Amino acid sequence: MREEARKKQLTILNILKKMNGPSSSRRLTELLSYLGYRISERTVRFHLREMASKGLTRKKGKKGYEITERGLEETMSSHVIEKVGFLSAKIDQMAYTMDFDINTLSGKVVVNFTLVDARKFENNISFVEKIFEKGYTMGELVTFFKPGERLNGISVPDGMIGVGTVCSITLNGVLLKHGIPTISRFGGLLELKNGKPFRFLEIIMYEGTTLDPLEIFVKSGMTDYLGALHSGNGKIGASFREFPSESREEVLQIAERMRRIGLGGLLEMGLPGQSLLEIPVFEGRVGAVVVGGLNAVSVLEEIGVRTESRALAGLVDFKRLFRYEEMRERIKEYKK
Repeated sequence: MREEARKKQLTILNILKKMNGPSSSRRLTELLSYLGYRISERTVRFHLREMASKGLTRKKGKKGYEITERGLEETMSSHVIEKVGFLSAKIDQMAYTMDFDINTLSGKVVVNFTLVDARKFENNISFVEKIFEKGYTMGELVTFFKPGERLNGISVPDGMIGVGTVCSITLNGVLLKHGIPTISRFGGLLELKNGKPFRFLEIIMYEGTTLDPLEIFVKSGMTDYLGALHSGNGKIGASFREFPSESREEVLQIAERMRRIGLGGLLEMGLPGQSLLEIPVFEGRVGAVVVGGLNAVSVLEEIGVRTESRALAGLVDFKRLFRYEEMRERIKEYKK
């Protein structure tokens, strides 16, 4: 079997493995699209029949197909395939789940979550403020979590503080509510020249990783936030998105509205079908660079303050967020 076909069949098996019962080819086609596979329902049916002939799946009447014991064994022996595309699927899921309404300023937005020693955070808060001031992170809003508070199973230990920053996937969610689909291609290490985006030095495709790229760049010591702050020449986290060409003006308008309410927007947007920062864009699409939401707190790693960060950590109510200028006063309350 060709490697690409094998990969698709293993992905289908892993989807069936996680379902409570049989699934139709139509539903499987939809779920595969969330994982980045552009595949027709007819092709899915072909793979299901082929796997059934090998005893990996079986037909359950009109309900569709289910995985067999032999199919389960196949997924176990090819466990790595289960992880492929995980982050891209999570991005789509979070964008779809968030319910923030930009017109009423109500609902939940996607946030990143960072654990850091409360005292060290307070002592070095000026670095975090400068990242916000320069526009090197997503928006101007933040939230704190006290010791004992939890977000999606992550608990804040005593002596630490949880910092919630706006995740750039919030942009995807807002655009989706306006009927504009977003293709999240990759996370990267963006080089700045005089404070402006210059080029991507490193990229990690979302469909091929289970970890957030910025988490990897930060822990690997590849960023240069201090250089970006001091001279405008440095390396920060950012991502590359694509939108339908026809939506370009509406995306710009919505991004500007998000910027005005503190949720951030775009660093740079290209023209239809044209490359942006040397990244090729297909005809019918327009590329955009979106700044990383973890940048604000990740700068602390460069001055020796250890952090534990989780991108796309969960959803929080918009009303819980406050402007970064309030951090110095608010941290006193969250340290109690």
